[in-house]
Amino acid sequence: MAPPEDNPGDEEDFAKLLAEYEGPETGRSKKKRKEPSVGDSVKGRVISIGRDSAFVDIGAKSDGVIDLNQLRDGDGNVSVKEGDEIEARVVEVGGPSGGVMLSRVIGRGAEGKAELEQAFQMGVPVEGVVSGVNKGGVEVTVAGVRAFCPISQLELRHVEDANAYVGQKLRFRITRYEEGARGANIVVSRRALLEEEQATRGAEVRATLAVGSVVKGKVTALKDYGAFIDLGGVEGMLHVSEIGFQRVTHPKEVLSVGQEVEVQVKKLEKSDDPKRPERISLSLKSLERDPWSDAATRFYEGARASGTVKRLETFGAFVEVAPGVEGLLHVSELGRGRPLRHAREATKIGATLDVVVLAVDSDKRRLSLGLTQPGEEGEAAPNEAPRAPKSLGTFADLLKGKKEK
Repeated sequence: MAPPEDNPGDEEDFAKLLAEYEGPETGRSKKKRKEPSVGDSVKGRVISIGRDSAFVDIGAKSDGVIDLNQLRDGDGNVSVKEGDEIEARVVEVGGPSGGVMLSRVIGRGAEGKAELEQAFQMGVPVEGVVSGVNKGGVEVTVAGVRAFCPISQLELRHVEDANAYVGQKLRFRITRYEEGARGANIVVSRRALLEEEQATRGAEVRATLAVGSVVKGKVTALKDYGAFIDLGGVEGMLHVSEIGFQRVTHPKEVLSVGQEVEVQVKKLEKSDDPKRPERISLSLKSLERDPWSDAATRFYEGARASGTVKRLETFGAFVEVAPGVEGLLHVSELGRGRPLRHAREATKIGATLDVVVLAVDSDKRRLSLGLTQPGEEGEAAPNEAPRAPKSLGTFADLLKGKKEK
């Protein structure tokens, strides 16, 4: 079969498209015609690395040039390679080099006050070393110049003791730059940068969240009512009631700040807070096996168990007979013939009691307990019981029956 003849129209169309794509300079596309302005944030791909500088394709007529020192890690090694994508700020256009000068961090080394003022005007991050702690914040040395960072601007959350930051090299944004008779008055904020980074990560994470999804996070704060969990730029709330099936008075009994946890998204609700457009409710408990799923077979009527007193009320004591499984030991059982005004007259929180199961209501997750007596016959509650539980009436009926006895 003879090969198909070339279509002159196809060749003409291709040539036209190529001409439209490429500019007057060979190999340069029209997309590389617009020059960026000083202060612009640009992304580009490293196309070559020289002895002192790296060249970056930023999609402009001219390639970007960045000092190699700005691409080194803490050990002095170049942290990027050809083909890597980086983000930087434009600090000069058409200078002596004729290219677009880039900077990832302004203020690295003794680069002078003029450059710091430029960083303030452009909003470009600077790098500084925390040199001391004073009233209300920390002192930061930036390019040989002293600056002040308020304690509220050091982290996303309040810092109790800033001494741990002394000696650390961190990135800041200059929020105030004023020249005075005694020198420059410079105020910086680290929190501003952290919030921007958090917003970027949060948008990506938020797009992946759904009710029921299981995610990893880190505990950032503990309150009486629950724990805040950072899911990677977006925070969720783990209510104290969702920490586990066992009763928890305060999250610190189970969790600690900085601890990594795996949680399940329980609820997503829209919020009017622009910084937190969604309220994210989390749960640890939903990932655990419900202890009541087999409580009915373990704690049948007549089974004996040893439990710990967890709460005391006027009407009785709540005794935990297994992790997450509590039963009520009524005051009439505690008193055994003598009237009690409160359960604490007969026992105390943390006390260990030997009890017998009087009745079980699995649907309402309730156990009614009685005290065992020395020598009293009965079976200890096994891991799996051979007989089914006896059904109950209402819990009120049960208590009423105990009182009538």
